[in-house]
Amino acid sequence: MQLTFKPSAEDHRVAKLAALAIGIHVLESMLPSFLPGVKPGLANIITLVVFLLYGFELAAWVSLLRVLVGSLVLGTFLSPTFALSLSGAIASVLILWLVSKVPKLGIGAVGLAILMAMAHMSAQFFVVYGFFIPHEAIFDVLPVLMTAALVFGLLNGVLSQKVYIKLTRKLC
Repeated sequence: MQLTFKPSAEDHRVAKLAALAIGIHVLESMLPSFLPGVKPGLANIITLVVFLLYGFELAAWVSLLRVLVGSLVLGTFLSPTFALSLSGAIASVLILWLVSKVPKLGIGAVGLAILMAMAHMSAQFFVVYGFFIPHEAIFDVLPVLMTAALVFGLLNGVLSQKVYIKLTRKLC
């Protein structure tokens, strides 16, 4: 018996958007970092725009595929870097899930991006604390990390809003 699978239009959409997020993820990995592990999170713009356009499920697929395939491309699969990336992505996606469950909450792209960035950074911080550096002194750097998350979340939110507006004008 032969099983056949015909990808749907939604499968193609997820693949294209995940490929875009993966490409940004890989390019971003080449950027220098002013603080170890702190990056702007530009690939999360794709996740947020996908959430705004197509909903939670597609955004979750794009985010998790980005982390998985990005780690395979970069050679970090199952490394500490992968654990941090995955924990941050899961926390960000959980924020989107929570927002999707509350009707008419009224949080726009900027607010969502800030919440996602803060959740992402918090998850990564507690994975580092729980598995790699279980010392209280690490909490001294938490305000700096959360400030970076706030700043990058704000910037990514503004960029996400601009992309979303351009895309919705083209789709109409």
